[in-house]
Amino acid sequence: MCLAIPGKITSISENDPLMRTGQVSFGGFLKEVNLAYVPEAKIDNYVIVHVGFAISILNEEEAHRVFDTLNQLNALDNSEGDRQ
Repeated sequence: MCLAIPGKITSISENDPLMRTGQVSFGGFLKEVNLAYVPEAKIDNYVIVHVGFAISILNEEEAHRVFDTLNQLNALDNSEGDRQ
């Protein structure tokens, strides 16, 4: 299964639309992400990232909903591990 996850753009480099990249924060972990598919993305935007490419822009409220859901899933997974 493939998973795309949200992250927040902290910096952008390169002006060429095909080579445009940015540092994206995933809960404090920074990764270099290709921004070619979201040319309108700006610093502080949330983006959905799949295999190193930002594939869409997400509003902050929706990004936080996704973070909350992922945290709930993680808590469930951890509680399952405690039972074993």
